[in-house]
Amino acid sequence: MARTDAFSAARELSVGDKNYRYFSLDALSNRGFDNISRLPFSIKVLLEAAIRQFDGRAITEEHVQQIANWAKDRDNNKEIPFIPARIVLQDFTGVPVVVDLAAMRDTVKKAGGDPKSINPLVPVDLVIDHSVMVDAFGTKDALDYNMNIEFERNEERYRFLRWAQTAFNNFRAVPPATGIVHQVNLEYLASVAATKEVDGATEVFPDSLVGTDSHTTMINGLGVVGWGVGGIEAEAGMLGQPLYFVTPEVIGFKLTGTLAEGATATDLALTVTQMLRKKGVVGKFVEFYGSGLSSIGLADRATVANMAPEYGATVGFFPVDSETLNYMRGTGRSEEQIALVESYYRTQGMFRTDDMEDPVFTDTIELDLGSVVPSLAGPKRPQDRVELTNMKDAFNEIIRTPIDKGGYGLSDEKIQESVTVKHANGEETKLGTGAVVIAAITSCTNTSNPSVMIGAGLVAKKAVERGLKKPAYVKSSLTPGSLVVTEYLQKANLLDSLESLGFHVAGYGCATCIGNSGPLPDEVSQAIADNDLTVAAVLSGNRNFEGRVHAQVKANYLASPPLVVAYALAGTVNIDLANDPIGYDQNDQPVYLKDIWPTNAEIKEAVAQAITPDMFREKYEHIFTQNERWNAIPVPEGELYEWDEKSTYIQNPPFFTNLGDTLNDIQDIKDAGVLALLGDSVTTDHISPAGNIKIDSPAGEYLTKHGVERKDFNSYGSRRGNHEVMMRGTFANIRIRNQVAPGTEGGVTKYLPTDEVMSIYDASMKYQDSGKNLVVIAGKEYGTGSSRDWAAKGTYLLGVKAVIAESFERIHRSNLVGMGVLPLQFQQGQSWSTLGITGTETFSIEGLSNDIQPGQTLRVTATREDQSSFEFNAVVRLDSMVDVDYYHNGGILQTVLRQMIASERTHA
Repeated sequence: MARTDAFSAARELSVGDKNYRYFSLDALSNRGFDNISRLPFSIKVLLEAAIRQFDGRAITEEHVQQIANWAKDRDNNKEIPFIPARIVLQDFTGVPVVVDLAAMRDTVKKAGGDPKSINPLVPVDLVIDHSVMVDAFGTKDALDYNMNIEFERNEERYRFLRWAQTAFNNFRAVPPATGIVHQVNLEYLASVAATKEVDGATEVFPDSLVGTDSHTTMINGLGVVGWGVGGIEAEAGMLGQPLYFVTPEVIGFKLTGTLAEGATATDLALTVTQMLRKKGVVGKFVEFYGSGLSSIGLADRATVANMAPEYGATVGFFPVDSETLNYMRGTGRSEEQIALVESYYRTQGMFRTDDMEDPVFTDTIELDLGSVVPSLAGPKRPQDRVELTNMKDAFNEIIRTPIDKGGYGLSDEKIQESVTVKHANGEETKLGTGAVVIAAITSCTNTSNPSVMIGAGLVAKKAVERGLKKPAYVKSSLTPGSLVVTEYLQKANLLDSLESLGFHVAGYGCATCIGNSGPLPDEVSQAIADNDLTVAAVLSGNRNFEGRVHAQVKANYLASPPLVVAYALAGTVNIDLANDPIGYDQNDQPVYLKDIWPTNAEIKEAVAQAITPDMFREKYEHIFTQNERWNAIPVPEGELYEWDEKSTYIQNPPFFTNLGDTLNDIQDIKDAGVLALLGDSVTTDHISPAGNIKIDSPAGEYLTKHGVERKDFNSYGSRRGNHEVMMRGTFANIRIRNQVAPGTEGGVTKYLPTDEVMSIYDASMKYQDSGKNLVVIAGKEYGTGSSRDWAAKGTYLLGVKAVIAESFERIHRSNLVGMGVLPLQFQQGQSWSTLGITGTETFSIEGLSNDIQPGQTLRVTATREDQSSFEFNAVVRLDSMVDVDYYHNGGILQTVLRQMIASERTHA
């Protein structure tokens, strides 16, 4: 069915000399819907999309009523649809998306259809930002060196993406060495008010998006509704499938007051993350309100919004207001566009002001900005905030805490141990527990924020003036999120000071935050390995999960860019920076952090003098064509991709090989063995690591067998276009602890028929060869972290039929359903531990049929090796009838493919 104006909501809006059509929310109030004006702003965006795109089929009158009545029926548990205005990808997640689309074209062609029917129906932007590694650092030529290696390593992937640019409509790629997807989105791609030609009229509506990176939420700071989804959902969205999700609760987060002297936006983001993770907002919307909004700039809002995945929310939304307009003007947007944004949002009643009535929320939480203090988070999770004044004590506590309680289990003797390292320049240093071997100003979270970047530069400038230097063992790097950052640091005369301390620009991309930290210097790496040292990284990123930043660095702390510089100078996290000297000047006098920390006024003045709208216009004017090396890559032609069987980067995936016209019945899962028995907070980094590929791992052995030298292994993230590598890398994180093989660490399990400990991949292949079903069992917050579709794809390819966990993170649960893997949840108060599960049992899941209902309870029977058994109930985490349909079809893409092939046959 075509979309219709069923609610008589179409209206005209004149801005300047242009006329626009929009769909009025007030029109619903006139039709008897109450409290439209009191809806949270984020819900208003969903409502506008529903009435504008209403077609009576994908979006029905019932859907519109559910959203419009949100304020008085906040507990309804029904799904609603959402079709975003656009989709953004980064290259780690974008390559497998395009691989899937190419494979779907092959499938449609074989079924006698038109392969061009597989084509994005909404605009798609892919930003290549995850591939640069910090191989070179601390030198003027680090950027060029790293970029050259990036192109050499990834030429085949980049050629594939160049093909996608020509093969697909509505698809653009931002070349490497330009910036990070979320910062580019914030500074350039986002329109705030989108327009589209429909039936001879120009329609205006709220900009909205989903992205294949969990930190897509950063755009919420600009008043744009957007969140991270798995690549599987994104592909379905590209092909016109609405995103279906349960009507969200909206937690109102009230901000009052102003940030105190010395507190940064990073400190605010870490505080909000800790508060909301404690409250429990997984799968919910968070919307910020209150007078405090007017005291924080838009870049600060974006820093907080970026961290929404860390506090578990779907969005961390800041409504459009005057600060939005100021930011658009400051980043070089046209006055015409700014006028359209203001006029449209005011007309729709979606423009926030301090004197307006607060929206109605499901629940609220409050923070006085004045209570925020300098903080870090770590050493293993972003929600584990540590106040700067307590950092030394907290570190000393956790390194002594036993491993099974989340610590490092070090003895006092081991903690005191240090070794002498002789560096390539002849300098000798002492390396011990807590030594900072990586200090990285990295990640869109903070490099998008001029106040903290300028703050870092001022700390460096004052430190250099006092003659401070960092220890030789500290690998320092600066990887800005856009070219504009380098420009304003130069204009503020701060880049030279950062470079004096080793913070040279090493690339424009995620780098250290995604695990592309590159190798440590040989002498440092050897000292750590030989002495089993527990060393640290301090980075201005958003993720510090185990094994993510660097394989040899066990303690990882998130901090603001100024604190990254401070800890680089100190060379250790085992220090009280509030009271201990950070170093000594030329006269051997102690220098304290307070001596080199800039005032808020100094930062504000430097920002005002250094940043202009012209910088943004100039750097983004030729964004799609300015990388000449990218332009020179030869482009394959044709609507179908020519797969190369010898490729170790791009392979035709097996997901659609056996796609039949008829559906198989949903059946019970019988006699499944346990592939992995895992604890709490198992992240998608644990399930599908993005970083280093070990030479003796199944993936490393595969690459070696195919003639790839160790130096060219690249990373798991870069090889996501090859399912052979990725399924071998599933559960291959070096820090994962599988209780099926107790006492081990890394991607191993016990193959029970022979009692052998082997890689999870090898055991899976043996189990699958014998026709055995498999399950994974886990604790709380399973799938926390990145929106990594390969964490579900790899699970599927390892033969796992179900995952039973205490709770799931939102995106990963959805990804499992999207791959036809059944998510089951232990009943409240139960866990594998309380039930006495050891992982040696076999499990039968009973009650599965074509009539399965969302949230239904199933009986699970566990049979021990001695043939005794016990039963427990588990809740089906198919959260909607749409989920049930996807599961029945074997996944989202299988559902869409069958619909498209059937439609083509009908119209043939």
